[in-house]
Amino acid sequence: MLVAGARRTGASVVDVLLELGARVTVADADPAQLATLSDRDAGSTTDLTALPAGCDLVVTSPGFRPDSPLALAARDAGVEMIGEPELAWRLGQDPAVCPEGPPAWLAVTGTNGKTTTTGMLEAILLAAGLDAVACGNIGLPIVDALRAGHRVLAVELSSFQLEWSPSVAPFAGAVLNVADDHLDGHGSMAAYAGAKARVLRGRVAVGGLDDERAAGLLRAATGRRVGFTRGEPGPGELGVETTRGVRRLVDRAFDDAGGEDRRGVVLAEVADIVPAGPPGEANALAAAALARSYGVTAEAVAAGLRAYAPGAHRGAVVAESGGVRWVDDSKATNPHAAAASLAAHGRVVWVAGGLLKGAAVDDLVLANAGRLAGAVLLGADRARFLEALARHAPEVPVDDVGGGDDGPMDPMLAAARSAATMARPGDVVLLAPAAASMDMFRDYAERGDAFAAAAQRVAGASGASAEPDPAADAEPEPGAVAEPAADPSS
Repeated sequence: MLVAGARRTGASVVDVLLELGARVTVADADPAQLATLSDRDAGSTTDLTALPAGCDLVVTSPGFRPDSPLALAARDAGVEMIGEPELAWRLGQDPAVCPEGPPAWLAVTGTNGKTTTTGMLEAILLAAGLDAVACGNIGLPIVDALRAGHRVLAVELSSFQLEWSPSVAPFAGAVLNVADDHLDGHGSMAAYAGAKARVLRGRVAVGGLDDERAAGLLRAATGRRVGFTRGEPGPGELGVETTRGVRRLVDRAFDDAGGEDRRGVVLAEVADIVPAGPPGEANALAAAALARSYGVTAEAVAAGLRAYAPGAHRGAVVAESGGVRWVDDSKATNPHAAAASLAAHGRVVWVAGGLLKGAAVDDLVLANAGRLAGAVLLGADRARFLEALARHAPEVPVDDVGGGDDGPMDPMLAAARSAATMARPGDVVLLAPAAASMDMFRDYAERGDAFAAAAQRVAGASGASAEPDPAADAEPEPGAVAEPAADPSS
């Protein structure tokens, strides 16, 4: 067997295959990455264009496109190529691996909001007393969750992971939203949306009714269909109702026995949801729908949402000085995510740029021109931002600090210094790049850390806390060809 990608997920796949007695070769373009697996009883190769002799299965990281040389070589040789989620799914059906039976998968996908929704779902399941764990694109390989014996898996799945998962059919799956992203990898919006739709093949299909594309995928699903909306829910839906000025999440799809409840069950108060704002509310509704489909009580939903805390680089305040807040939303890796992040603030000095992955930014700039106090651009596709700002926000001051090789000063430090000259008391300097990071950084986390360090240096706030800001949730970006590290795909 060939394991394509030697980072965290690849290492876990190698371990489980070796435990099962397979003969394994691991491939990665980076020899240093291969060296980290040198203690395993596995072969290694840096050749990502051919299969080793006798190979009968390829388990790939999601970074490999269907038209990559390795995928074409596998196809020509008649060798199946699957992803780690598909491997975990198949192993879960094997009594020798899971003697108690396969675990239940509650799966989440979407262009944005996956990680927050999956984290909320895990918190709800734990509050219900279930043996549950968040895994998949969120960080923990699914095969590791399987080997640990967890009985309920809150699984975040990217479009690329779903592309390589022909038989995965979660107990319940949710599509949060579908916006232009990864068109360079999937080839078309139809192919990208089609990959997302695979998560809806199980017993219960959950979809965001406020997103036209997600709602369309839900209508085409064959299982029980449950929608969620930030408006008032109809029968068979979850949504938000307001009573005497108090907004609450309400379930009109499930009662505690799993049937329909026309009256609605109050699940939680909107005020308890973090991150606050429309994206956080939508994420909470999706997480609640998945949990309720599995029989979780309303009390556990409320307790889990109160217990949930967002992860790093999702709207964290990293510095504050002179009435200016510096906010790291490095996980806003596409225009859809950046739009939600910008909408969560008032006047903003926007730090943006990177790899756009085929997406356009004109609509993003047009919708937010009125809130921009300035824009500071860096990264490979900054010219596209410059063009959009010139067309739709010509009055906004703009500084192009380069793409990483344009002078002696660190580009992020240069960006922070430029942003400080544009910001006034009450403004937010917001890193919401609307683009992937790999042109200049290892991943979105390194980019966010660089911004935080530069912000603290410029603002003189080296001891600033990193508290969650009520900004929109934003999602990870695609990893390098070999395998994503902390930048999984959406």
